[in-house]
Formats: sequence, structure tokens, C-alpha cells
Amino acid sequence: MSIVKEVLLIENQYFPCITYINTLFKYSNIIIEQYESYQKMSFRNRCELVGSNGLFNLSVPLEHGRNQRQLMKEVKISYQTNWQTQHLRTLESCYSRSPFFEFYRDGVWELINKREDFLLDKNLAILNWLQKTLKIQGDISLSTDFHHEIPLDMVDFRGRFLPKNSRSHKPSLKYTQVFEDRIGFVPNLSILDLLFCEGPNASKMLKNNILTI
Repeated sequence: MSIVKEVLLIENQYFPCITYINTLFKYSNIIIEQYESYQKMSFRNRCELVGSNGLFNLSVPLEHGRNQRQLMKEVKISYQTNWQTQHLRTLESCYSRSPFFEFYRDGVWELINKREDFLLDKNLAILNWLQKTLKIQGDISLSTDFHHEIPLDMVDFRGRFLPKNSRSHKPSLKYTQVFEDRIGFVPNLSILDLLFCEGPNASKMLKNNILTI
């Protein structure tokens, strides 16, 4: 008798990549890992977008920098620089001409501007907003401890979606991007790119897209 894997264990991301969000549509129960050690070189505190000159990152600065050895739930956001204004200005510059930028702008602005002490809380607020906006049906909860052994009904995707492999996950959704005529199509960017370009249709696209990862 085969085991139906209905539970997804995955890390917390800042405005996650499209394939991350696409994966959430496939599971009825989603557990966000909060007891892992913070992992640098990941999407936990940054997202990838595209402008007129190509790829760029929006990064949330952290207290003690990226080299800290804290648990994810203990990682604090640094407000020594005005990074929130920089994120907003960059998004305005790159996406003001996109079809649905004004449709989502206020919601995104509120998420970025809200002063959360912890990175986990910032990312969870974003994920909750995305769940409502994209109509993700799965139940989302936090891990109660660190999973060293994975139950048979659970899929472990912690660390699956990283900047170093973000272009390798197939198949990727295809849609018209703002600067596609200048730099070509760039797959698997932050979910913000898909929302600004496709609007409410993004939910249907994600739900119907077949993943092979």
C-alpha cells in the first residue's frame, strides 16, 4: 500500500520564488520550519526580481549579519539602514509599468513597511497575505521542533529552493515580463513578479501548473 504524502515541510522565505509558491498548492498541510539554524545564501531574507539591467536582489538586513548561528525563529531584522524605503523605490522603478502593479501595491507596501522584530514574523505575514491573495488552500502551521527523521506522510523540501538552483526547476511558468523584450524571459523570480504581471490570473496559473521536482 502506497503512502499519500500530504504534509509539506519547508523553510520560511521573503516574498518566495514562484516554484516555492507553486509547491504549496500541491499539499493539504504545510509546515514552516522555525527550529532550523539560519541558512545564509538562501531566500530566507531576500528575493530575486528583474529590472531593465537584469537580475537584482532585495535583501532584508539582519542583526549580526548573515553569519549568525541562531535558530530561524530567533533571527532579528536590522533597522540601522532605511532598507524598507529602498525596497519600495526599487519595486516602483521596476514594476510601475506592469499591468497589476497598482492592484497589489498597497498590500505589498504595508507588508514591507510593517516593523517586525523577527525575520520569521515578517516572512509569515507575507506568506499569510500570499495565501489569501492566491487562494492557497493548504493549512499552514509552524513546526514544533526540528525534524531529524521525516514521517512517511511528509515531504521535506527544506533548502530545496535556493538562489544557486532557482533557474533549474522545471517546468517553469511562462508569462509576459516587463523587460522581456530587452533581456529575455527570466524564470522563477519572486512571486511578486508573477503577481505584478499576471494579477488574479496568477492563482489559476499556479494551481494548474504541473511540477516535476
